[in-house]
Amino acid sequence: MGTVTDDPQDSPHRANSPHHADRSGARRLGRVFNDVPELYDRLRPGYPDELFAGLAAVTGLDGSAPVLEIGCGTGQATRSLAALGWRVTAVEPGTAMAALARRRTAGLRDVTIETSTFEDWDARGRHFGAVVAASSWHWVDPEIGWRRAHDVLGPGGWMALLGHVVVRRPGETEVYAETADLHERFAPGNPDWGHPPLEDDVRAGGEGWGTADGPGALFGAPIVRWQPTVQWFDGTGFADLLRTTSVYRKLDPGVREPLLDAVAERIRTHMGDRAPRRYLSVLRVARRAPRRPVS
Repeated sequence: MGTVTDDPQDSPHRANSPHHADRSGARRLGRVFNDVPELYDRLRPGYPDELFAGLAAVTGLDGSAPVLEIGCGTGQATRSLAALGWRVTAVEPGTAMAALARRRTAGLRDVTIETSTFEDWDARGRHFGAVVAASSWHWVDPEIGWRRAHDVLGPGGWMALLGHVVVRRPGETEVYAETADLHERFAPGNPDWGHPPLEDDVRAGGEGWGTADGPGALFGAPIVRWQPTVQWFDGTGFADLLRTTSVYRKLDPGVREPLLDAVAERIRTHMGDRAPRRYLSVLRVARRAPRRPVS
């Protein structure tokens, strides 16, 4: 809430030391979705076809290009990448998420799911035409991630980040506005609480990579494309959606479950049991720099 996305683009590593010495905490938090893979797959928003069409148009990759996906989750974006004809190697650290991704992609040709963090993943000398991360890059240590992505790309390869920014529109009834008192009652003072940003404000300030730590000269300036999307839920469905987001997964269950039960009841009684979840879905894509800069 605030400027929150489903998986915030403000990297958890920024809270660590300048050298990101404690990466284990962020990695554990990045695996919180592994507890709810089926719920995640059913409720989390997919990515609009327009963004994948844009990715194909910008990169110009042919139908058999090798593509690496980082943090594939349950395979939502994986299926869209495979539909373009690309040969997809997807890396996912959560064992339950990876297992579900394998089931979801079992009928697709040229899709391989490997269980690992990107930082520890063994590339085995492979190179790719594109590296894609869909709502997952903020869980990667940026000091390692950007350079690894650069190194596993072939000459002229592309780096692409996809994500969703939760937004609101002026005058539209919005869940947090209706439940702010509940959030403060059950989890007072939580810095994650707050209103989603306005859609127009996000568009106006959304250039660049949208991350706390950029790649420097490893990649060119990204091309940015937006696509508005919306999901509608009843109270139970909206609460279940929130159960799949990191902001709520990291709460103690004794706090999270009473809070979300109260949110569901508030949506039923004050919003006619129908609530929107608006997003700006975003693609950011740039070409790999021809030479790796000297440190």
